[in-house]
Amino acid sequence: MRKRRNKAQAENVPAPILAAVIESLDQEGRGVTHYEGKTIFVDGALPGEKVTFQSQRIKPSYEVANVVEVLKQSNQRVTPKCPHFGVCGGCKLQHLDFAAQVATKQRLLESDLWHIGKVKAENMLPPLYGPTWGYRHKARLSVKYVEKKQRVLVGFNEKSTRFVADMNSCEVLVPEVSALIAPLQDLIVQLSIRDKLPQIELAVGEPDANAQTGKSVIVLILRIMAPLTEQDEALLKAFADAHAVQVWTQTKGPDTIKPFYPLAGSQLQYSLPEFGLTYPFKPNEFTQVNPQINQVMIRRAMQLLAPQAHEKIADFFCGIGNFTLPIARSGAQVLGLEGLANLVERANESAQLNEIKHVKFGVADLFKMTPEALTELGRFDKWLVDPPRDGAFELVKALDASNQPGSIVYVSCNPATLARDAGVLVNEKGYQLQAAGVINMFPHTAHVESIALFTLKS
Repeated sequence: MRKRRNKAQAENVPAPILAAVIESLDQEGRGVTHYEGKTIFVDGALPGEKVTFQSQRIKPSYEVANVVEVLKQSNQRVTPKCPHFGVCGGCKLQHLDFAAQVATKQRLLESDLWHIGKVKAENMLPPLYGPTWGYRHKARLSVKYVEKKQRVLVGFNEKSTRFVADMNSCEVLVPEVSALIAPLQDLIVQLSIRDKLPQIELAVGEPDANAQTGKSVIVLILRIMAPLTEQDEALLKAFADAHAVQVWTQTKGPDTIKPFYPLAGSQLQYSLPEFGLTYPFKPNEFTQVNPQINQVMIRRAMQLLAPQAHEKIADFFCGIGNFTLPIARSGAQVLGLEGLANLVERANESAQLNEIKHVKFGVADLFKMTPEALTELGRFDKWLVDPPRDGAFELVKALDASNQPGSIVYVSCNPATLARDAGVLVNEKGYQLQAAGVINMFPHTAHVESIALFTLKS
């Protein structure tokens, strides 16, 4: 059989249809099975199911396949809510019961911690989860003008391709934005630059109390590759008025992003009522896509960190101060460091707006941290670390007896790099992994957000 599959690959003919029982899910939400000594990743299959599959990509040690038929269905399989599921690549797990999604992510976290970092948490925290639909307040949508059909596609890319999915709604976007997909398609097809507008970035903020409309603030950033005509401008302004949105444009790099219409719209912002905080932000600046989960994530981080008024605390990869300002509310002296100057500027703006004392922000390339540079910052009682997907490897490697904090709360958007860094902290730097758990920031996707507490061994 293996010879037949290899021959099919060599002759560029379809691979044979085979049957197998799915053992688990991988970090991309694909079913995992083994066949003739090879690992097979089967898109659309769930653990415990017996399926037939057909491989689309055949490599020496693994294959990537699609389900042909589910012969024995898992009792955790559900009917996807979105009509575009299976074609659109935005979600991978709508066919899996929501509680099972969360449990699967918790198992993936535990597996990575052990297999990559060779560590186990003393306590696994209860998962954090919230709204399952209409949660996504930020997204980047692709745009494609289909000349033969004289129409425009606006949406996420199709699964495993660069083609734009043919969709007119999205169940994970906030409803007000989902409702804009079809009108945007109708708008763009009328523009002279319909074939030179490849992307729309969107951001949704809380209603502006001063505006008293009760409506969310919605900003659309149009990536335009050619000048707008007067007719284009008139169409965009009419669209903005009709749908109560702000239209911004981007012609080249991030520094070219600017408001187009209206020029004096309400500012994007989100709040943390538990801490009495409001954060203004620009539409292209990083904020969490799921504000409800962000609130409970910060609550858990504060519980684990337990900041005290007499302590010095560092917040590394602080962004616009999402964690820094709640920590500072405790009265602790807080230093927030971030690699992007514009985010530090926004963090300082929020600190001033919220009248936060005991906080200082600075710009630093934390991916190039050295023991000497870390020691120069001074000794901190505690750290909070919230890095991007690459993790905080150089930062944790820079720890030594002169700069070690007593505890570290590590917020991660990639369990593999968390596990790698946990291995350094536990096996080289004298920490113990006291607790860890998942945060379901992106329901129905394979994305795993997590949080961990490390304490220095006495």
